[in-house]
Amino acid sequence: MRPRATSRVDRTVLRIVFSCAVLAGPAAAARASAADGSVIVSHRARADFALTADPGAPAWKSVQGVVAENDRFGKPVPHHRTEIRSRWTEKNVYFLFIAPYDELYVKPDPTTTAETNKLWDWDVAEAFIGTDFQDIKKYKEFQVSPQSEWVDLAIDRGQTPPSHDVSWNSGYEVKARIDKDKHVWYGEMRIPLEAIDVKAPKNGVETRINLYRCQGPPADRKYINWQTVNNETFHTPEAFGRLRLDN
Repeated sequence: MRPRATSRVDRTVLRIVFSCAVLAGPAAAARASAADGSVIVSHRARADFALTADPGAPAWKSVQGVVAENDRFGKPVPHHRTEIRSRWTEKNVYFLFIAPYDELYVKPDPTTTAETNKLWDWDVAEAFIGTDFQDIKKYKEFQVSPQSEWVDLAIDRGQTPPSHDVSWNSGYEVKARIDKDKHVWYGEMRIPLEAIDVKAPKNGVETRINLYRCQGPPADRKYINWQTVNNETFHTPEAFGRLRLDN
């Protein structure tokens, strides 16, 4: 069966829909552009703000985010539907993870004054961000734990063997808190834009990104991703979506 040709009426309707989205303003245009599910919109904040790890805080309460609820091969992970919100300023990009859990698996001797190598062996939320749309195997990795531990790495998967440079330092900050009654933990990141090579932040600027969680003890370990990697490793840059700065 041949596909039906697009009629003059169809084209007129499409033009009207697009024009309405533009006239409705940046927020409507951002929602329309993110409809394919591969874009997380980062919403402009007037000024930098204190980290609270609180979705009800003034900086976060009205922000729409994206959801990560499937495992690495696209199968839903029950009780772990994770919401991720983002904001940006002239100097920083922020992420807030709202992370339900069945069981916590955290390091017994946490430190928040220095980065924790191999933090990914415990419960973490992660953001992988790259700005090179040509060499997609180079990107940066940021992690936060329920105990406010952190680690950042410069990744180059084009090398043999791949390079995961834990000595790289972005200068980012994190905050986390656990609500044991609700079985939810919250993790927030403030990442300097210059650390991810965004030199001129403005409305419409995009980076490459994927968002993840590792959750639970080894016997019942759960791996959750925003964009499904269809691989045993999160380090699959071909699966990245996009982060878009929006006013």
